[in-house]
Amino acid sequence: MQLSVFPQRGDLMRAAAERVTAHAARAIEARGRFDWALAGGKTPEELYRLLAGAPYSSRIDWTRVHFFWSDERCVPPDHADSNYRMARESLLEHVRPPDEHVHRLRGELPPRLEASRYEAELAGGSARSDTSPVPRLDLILLGMGADGHTASLFPGTAAVSEQRRWVTASQIEGHEIARLSCTLPLINAAASVLFLVAGADKAPTLARVASEDPRDEPLPAQLVRPTAGELEWLVDADAAALL
Repeated sequence: MQLSVFPQRGDLMRAAAERVTAHAARAIEARGRFDWALAGGKTPEELYRLLAGAPYSSRIDWTRVHFFWSDERCVPPDHADSNYRMARESLLEHVRPPDEHVHRLRGELPPRLEASRYEAELAGGSARSDTSPVPRLDLILLGMGADGHTASLFPGTAAVSEQRRWVTASQIEGHEIARLSCTLPLINAAASVLFLVAGADKAPTLARVASEDPRDEPLPAQLVRPTAGELEWLVDADAAALL
């Protein structure tokens, strides 16, 4: 696992912003567009706010960025728990990409119908691969929960073992709001996957992920292994304390 540890949270955010900027430049130069799947959570929100300001906002051609989402709660787009709302307020309203480049998961629609609709949107866009039926996004940003979940793929749920669908709808035990999530086949088809992990509460889980002990049941985050792409973990010192 390619892992970089940063002493301060600010260092982590700047490194992540540099990675996103580099991925965007590379994809736009190669294909004329950058297909990026966003993550929810407070740590990605910090990254989005950094990208929305100087100097990063001027280093990306936002008119050529297509925004997707790795997961979403099944709520309306203006709901406090909406990953789309968070990204809109922290990034999209500031960089103003074309409306047709914002491919949000519609949490207000019936979950199973929306999962199918989003798959069709992925399949019909330029994100699709020429060599595989699975769309190949340029970059998928992910976080990791203290329980080892990533996107909305939670330990012990059927979504983790899904191999046919690219997007699933799930009701997670202990969570009141249903979730929509990209699945491992879609995530592992990406050209690049970037984990962003911060906080002492993640330290035990990150240590388990890094150990890859075969005696342990793999956590969802451990199953992210791009088949023909890059995988990088950027973490702060608190999250890396037990490594």
